Amino acid sequence: MSSETTSRRRASKGSFGYFRQEKKRRLLITAALFVLPVLALVIPWIYYGTRNNMWTILAVVGALPGCKSLVSLIMVLMRKPMDEGLYREIKSHAGDLTMGYEMYMTFYEKSAMIDAVAICGNQVVAFSSDPKIDSGYMAANAQKLLHENGYKVDVKIQTEKRMYLERLDSMNAHKDSLREGIKFTPDEKYPDLSREELILHTWLALCL
Repeated sequence: MSSETTSRRRASKGSFGYFRQEKKRRLLITAALFVLPVLALVIPWIYYGTRNNMWTILAVVGALPGCKSLVSLIMVLMRKPMDEGLYREIKSHAGDLTMGYEMYMTFYEKSAMIDAVAICGNQVVAFSSDPKIDSGYMAANAQKLLHENGYKVDVKIQTEKRMYLERLDSMNAHKDSLREGIKFTPDEKYPDLSREELILHTWLALCL
């Protein structure tokens, strides 16, 4: 099962169109969180003719969730959505692989846009069109965290589209052998998810 959703539904993290919808969602949430604090400041100010009242303190404290949401909004606004042509091209080679799209992966020292990731057996292969990506660093850290979560996978991040599409074709052609011999016990928290879907779930936790 892919994390991709149709354009008629809200795009979840890991699906094409996520950043476009997430920008709108976070904008509305941020605006809503600032409405009450602003009203709590302005109305008593007009009524009493001064800001020196307890409502000002309540307004400042009440604005903290909105400030936190504003930071989150700014982080999303800085992200560029995945090119639709690139998405369609990769999707046409995805076949039956478990896929994720349009992700911004972050670590303490570095971060980068990941356009797509394919998971099959113990192979996790991603593609990034980000010209500034340190693919070795990002792959090594993602692999380390996946290992820490119990998934002994090999993570590679490709930056050459042709090579990535060829890798997808190869993974599809050999998917049975790539999955052969891998033991899997369903997660009690996510009993309906397959092993590959759980790996994708963990991968997405590393993304904005």
